[in-house]
Amino acid sequence: MFYHLLKHVFLGPLLRLLFRPRIEGLENIPAEGAAIIAGNHLSFSDHFLMPAILKRRITFLAKAEYFTGPGLKGRLIAAFFRSAGQIPVDRSGKDAGQAALREGLGVLAKGELLGIYPEGTRSHDGRLYKGKVGVAAMALGAGVPVVPCAMVGTFEIQPPGQKIPKIRRVTIRFGEPMEFSRYAGLESERAVLRAATDEIMYAVLGLSGQEYVDRYAGEVKAEEEEARKKARRAGRARPSP
Repeated sequence: MFYHLLKHVFLGPLLRLLFRPRIEGLENIPAEGAAIIAGNHLSFSDHFLMPAILKRRITFLAKAEYFTGPGLKGRLIAAFFRSAGQIPVDRSGKDAGQAALREGLGVLAKGELLGIYPEGTRSHDGRLYKGKVGVAAMALGAGVPVVPCAMVGTFEIQPPGQKIPKIRRVTIRFGEPMEFSRYAGLESERAVLRAATDEIMYAVLGLSGQEYVDRYAGEVKAEEEEARKKARRAGRARPSP
């Protein structure tokens, strides 16, 4: 009930009024049955804007940190995500991928829409990064179509670190559903999962027009953060003139 109140009464109408999203390809979303919506991830706003314009309910696998924040703010955020039907997934540890896979397949088994960001994290610089193979594992394991999606303009309204989004128009594009029945029974083959994932990311790229980086976003973020730390240490160690 809370999900439908947010979507149809409170948050959804407000978001559509403020950001006036241009919607392209909405007819590509299946009217019923399980499917995966796989999109780029540029902004915290993505979590709200896409569900606000879909006719059907969509469930995202949300990072566990959204549910474990400290204090009153943390409890409110956790309550919001739970009430909206989002599923926490612990992304740390060697079993993180399997946990996400189990949760995602559970959503699809109920004939619902599952939202996935194959990059695994928000883009920190607006580019599109290499997708993780979990999206293909779920698509092949459940035998469901994948609808590529591109959020355009959300990085500009709320880049990483900006708490309040700017009020500007955004575009949300959905591509034609992709099916992978030709890979049936091969979901345990890493090369097959990589090929299917790359195909999905190429479709997202065609919709978004972003610059593509053939590396994982998390790795690039970690390297850049380490470089900044080294630069700060070097600056502190440099003797004053």
